[in-house]
Amino acid sequence: MPAYDLSGRLVVGVASSALFDLTESDAYFREHGVAAYSEYQDRNVDVTLEPGPAFPFIQRLLQLNDLRPGDPLVEVIVLSRNAATTGLRVMRSIERHQLPVTRAFFTQGRSPLSYIGALGMSLFLTQNQDDVLTAVRAGHPAGHVLPSAATYDMTDRSLRIAFDFDAVLATDESERIFQTEGIDGFVANEVAKRDVAHVPGLLKPLLADLNRIQRIEADLQEQDADYEPRVRIALVTARAAPAHERAVQSLRSWGVTINDAFFLGGIEKATVLEVLRPHLFFDDQHGHLSGALEHVAGVHVPYGVANETLAEAAGVEI
Repeated sequence: MPAYDLSGRLVVGVASSALFDLTESDAYFREHGVAAYSEYQDRNVDVTLEPGPAFPFIQRLLQLNDLRPGDPLVEVIVLSRNAATTGLRVMRSIERHQLPVTRAFFTQGRSPLSYIGALGMSLFLTQNQDDVLTAVRAGHPAGHVLPSAATYDMTDRSLRIAFDFDAVLATDESERIFQTEGIDGFVANEVAKRDVAHVPGLLKPLLADLNRIQRIEADLQEQDADYEPRVRIALVTARAAPAHERAVQSLRSWGVTINDAFFLGGIEKATVLEVLRPHLFFDDQHGHLSGALEHVAGVHVPYGVANETLAEAAGVEI
């Protein structure tokens, strides 16, 4: 039997902490330790875990596999520090929630992060901040999924994803200039370099993979005018004119596209996100996420100059 080829697919790694609500399990582990935690999960192996903050995104992402039956567009793999035995509850919960996830790596207390690159993942999601910091340091596209009060219509199959630009889709080159030279220096730099594409950041490959799925949907819409594309991608950035142009030209140079662009120029991002309601919003700054968590699932990408203090506190160099 030939090996299962992951190339040409959008591969996402997800920790059980992001997929399910493990608040109770984590509290038990911290209070009682590893051995008691293992027994606790054995006793509760058939108690289905409730969805966590990344669940709506993962569910809708996997539903896109019906666009190419028999040859999945999306592969989701569980990456967990649990042992295989304690991971049984996670896998049974996946089955009961009818998520077509069949692959899982359980590494019993050791970090599974080296498998992100080995499997060509475009994204790794977890609620373990230290793991994300370590992954980002190694150049992996990882995000810290924050606790969220957002709820979504589970009968709606559309998938909405929003990205910040600087230090998310692009590197933090311009953010560093803003930090040292202020807004005037930032704008002057962006105007002077408006035809010079930014260096792609950690999540640009994810956008490219999503665009590949969107092209399949565009073909379907050409064949059937009534087909409504499910994937919609937005750029939500604090940039404004004239600094917006370099971001647009960079996306074009990279060969990627977005559906919606919001150049806010200081307007609170939560104002737009409450209306847009993305299933995930990626930003490099906690301040832009905290006000929106009532409305969206927020993912902190701890990359670049804005996160150096956070990384230093955790003993990680970014």
